[in-house]
Amino acid sequence: MAKFEEKTTSSKTIYEGRIIELRVDEVELPNGKHSSRELIKHPGAVAVIALTDQGKLVLVEQFRKALERTIIEIPAGKIDPGEDPERTAARELEEETGYRAGRLRLIQSFATSPGFADEVIHLYLAEELERVENPAEGDEDEFIDVYECTLKQAEAMVEDGRIYDAKTAFAVLFAKQLYAN
Repeated sequence: MAKFEEKTTSSKTIYEGRIIELRVDEVELPNGKHSSRELIKHPGAVAVIALTDQGKLVLVEQFRKALERTIIEIPAGKIDPGEDPERTAARELEEETGYRAGRLRLIQSFATSPGFADEVIHLYLAEELERVENPAEGDEDEFIDVYECTLKQAEAMVEDGRIYDAKTAFAVLFAKQLYAN
């Protein structure tokens, strides 16, 4: 057994929904004691840093029920079963913003909340953007406004809380460093 590995002794699914599964695992700890872990299983997601030829960051504003507020984010979405993350990134970018990328590049994959969820977000950089005349329709229960702003304006939105989620804050920091050179 690895130094800190927890061995699962039993697992029980509590809830299975469209997006997540909630499960409780009983585990044996490295010291031989036992504990339980409440875990969320998630299919994974993508997020897209979309920069126009004018150097503007493409963002979306939407209401997030878990936070009970509207926030501004980079385009993002859940990976469908069997879908390649790069394909998901292209699809979400078009559905949410009306842009298509001439080039997509994987920047980083990261766990969002490893203390209780297995969700991994694959962050892409979208370049050579072009507007799509008739973009693919997004989810029918998703209401979004699209914004374009400079990186300096995006930084101000992080500071004042309009950008509130970790993936977007990370994206703004990454884009700032990328274009500072």
